[in-house]
Amino acid sequence: MKDGIYTSLDIGTTSIKVIVSEVLNGQMNVIGVGSERSNGINKGLIIDIDETAQSIKKAVTQAEEKSGLDIQSLTVGVPALNVDINPFHVNATVGSSNQEINETVLVKLIEQVKNKTVSSDKTLLSIMVEEFIVDGFDGIKDPRKMVGEQVELYGTALSVSKTVLHNIKKSVNNAGYSIDDLIFQPKAMSELVLSEDEQRFGTVQLDLGGGQTTVSAVHDQQIKFSSVIKEGGANITKDISVVLNTSLKNAEKLKREVGFAFAEIGPDEEPQSISIDVIGQDNAVQVTETYIAEIIEARLAQIFEQVKDELDEIGALDLPGGVVLTGGTSSIPRINELAEDVFNVNIKTYIPDFMGVRYPSFTNAISLVYYKAKMDEIHKGINHLILFGETTELSETAITTSNELTQSSKKEKTNQTENKNGSFIDSLKNIFTNFFD
Repeated sequence: MKDGIYTSLDIGTTSIKVIVSEVLNGQMNVIGVGSERSNGINKGLIIDIDETAQSIKKAVTQAEEKSGLDIQSLTVGVPALNVDINPFHVNATVGSSNQEINETVLVKLIEQVKNKTVSSDKTLLSIMVEEFIVDGFDGIKDPRKMVGEQVELYGTALSVSKTVLHNIKKSVNNAGYSIDDLIFQPKAMSELVLSEDEQRFGTVQLDLGGGQTTVSAVHDQQIKFSSVIKEGGANITKDISVVLNTSLKNAEKLKREVGFAFAEIGPDEEPQSISIDVIGQDNAVQVTETYIAEIIEARLAQIFEQVKDELDEIGALDLPGGVVLTGGTSSIPRINELAEDVFNVNIKTYIPDFMGVRYPSFTNAISLVYYKAKMDEIHKGINHLILFGETTELSETAITTSNELTQSSKKEKTNQTENKNGSFIDSLKNIFTNFFD
């Protein structure tokens, strides 16, 4: 990890989270946290830019107060909505055998990736590098400053909806902040949640959020597949509210305090009864915890079955790493038992192990700063060229880039920033043709 200050923004359906972390001597510590209820967002989509900007502003202000820093730029997570994941192979001529490989060559390669993999309604978000080959020499991670005549690049391209990306940029800038980097959330999460072996041999990660569920398959340290189920913890709360005829506030409290994801109890266990306020009745009604668990289990099982159908289509449940659960909804007790019953593979739950954010609901936010701090120079360079280079189509919003140390003390504000400009399933099967090779 590179020493510095890193600040992330996770724009979720139910809450917006900001993490300020400090990396010193390779050790990362969280020094500020902001969390604000989301407004202007529905099922992961920004539907009101002004309301979203206000929520972002409030979350950042909280993080500023706790960290004592003046936040100017943010590393922003991009969800897996309408994402295209395409493996590619491109090549570019350097010019002469005595010429060093530089940014110009990278620009040529990026242009070819865009032309080969990005459809007209999408924009290139990032490139996951597998390897460079220079004049036949393979296994090169960063060819810059090397000399050669021909450079090849193997990797995976991530492209996202122009509308989704524009709304994210616009919301952040309207809140008064610049964007340091845009990171694909499942990729950042895989670096934090999965071990190196789990990434290499293959694992499924399941992010159970409030408004949606994101499933991703990782193999050979690359995101091979990612998809979104537009159901999450908020749907469970609504189910409890409708079935028990109680308010959403009461339903959320029941889910958090007495809810279980697996309704089955042992023969010697007695179901506990609790009193709940029911709309239209003066007296509280007695309901068993088992009954509430049945409501929760029904919705979660439905979500898991949808996820399983997608994973079965590409054979991802055969990956040796099994499934790792995280996200706020994964904190419901006994959820692992239900997941094992549906997926029939090994199930683990990931909880962040950082002071102040030891809750699975913070996994996305903390993974963004973790990934940014770990990012190697070649990926930083490529991301910079994609987002801010002359060849990249920028949104109408001005985006400012800065280094990891752009956050400053409130006592010593700095403004060192600069403005720069076939079918779905068939395609997935093609991606996974050599999944286990």
